[in-house]
Amino acid sequence: MDKVINLQIWQLAAAYIFIVILLVIVKLKGIPREKEILISSARMTLQLILTGYILMYIFQNSNPVFTVIVIGVMEAFAIYNVFKRVKVKLSPKIKRIIAISMVLGTTSSLLYFIIVVINLSPWYDPRYFIPIAGMLIGNSMTGISLGVSRLVDGMTAQKHLIESALMLGATPKMAAKEIVDNAFDSAILPTINSMVGMGIVFLPGMMTGQILSGVSPVTAIEYQIAVMLGILGSVALTVILFVQLGYKTFFNEQQQLDIS
Repeated sequence: MDKVINLQIWQLAAAYIFIVILLVIVKLKGIPREKEILISSARMTLQLILTGYILMYIFQNSNPVFTVIVIGVMEAFAIYNVFKRVKVKLSPKIKRIIAISMVLGTTSSLLYFIIVVINLSPWYDPRYFIPIAGMLIGNSMTGISLGVSRLVDGMTAQKHLIESALMLGATPKMAAKEIVDNAFDSAILPTINSMVGMGIVFLPGMMTGQILSGVSPVTAIEYQIAVMLGILGSVALTVILFVQLGYKTFFNEQQQLDIS
């Protein structure tokens, strides 16, 4: 195995020059983002340092309870982030659908990946389970956020078209089909696009990290392909669950459009 370069504190501090450069640019351009840049940089640093020490403890004390707790926290934070990202008002019903879709979509994909694809033993080994869960949950969070926005916007903007279709005898499923399909397509497109340039235009984060840590590029590529396919499956499953259940919240028991 090749030698791993451990960063010294001064080397890590030197990387913050890029923040200084960004601050200078936005200052010269008159863009009022200095506060957000500083806050986001500070939060990133503190959160990652805290996460590093927590993971070190969990890795040294492998326990299924710890692993499940970490995944639960990640799911809860991801769901909360979806609620915050979407700029439109969400009803309690659709919030429940988001939470259900996130939990079912990501956990089922994660368990299949852990048990079948990489055959992890024990299944709760945090060194593999937690990083893979983070990638699947994070990408699914982004996908479902796009799906929610597109579905809610579509149902609201095309309200008259849906009502016309219902008056002509269409079922809610038929009337909302185009909007549901567009929401699903918009949600999975970023993941598909990232796969197109992968390996040629850029090296993914996980693969880069493995290579820097001394892992063979071929082994890193094998893991990256498997993880990327897992991410695609998780995003697709999570979003399809949401759009297929979510559109129903816009109709009442009489199959009438109910948008306040």
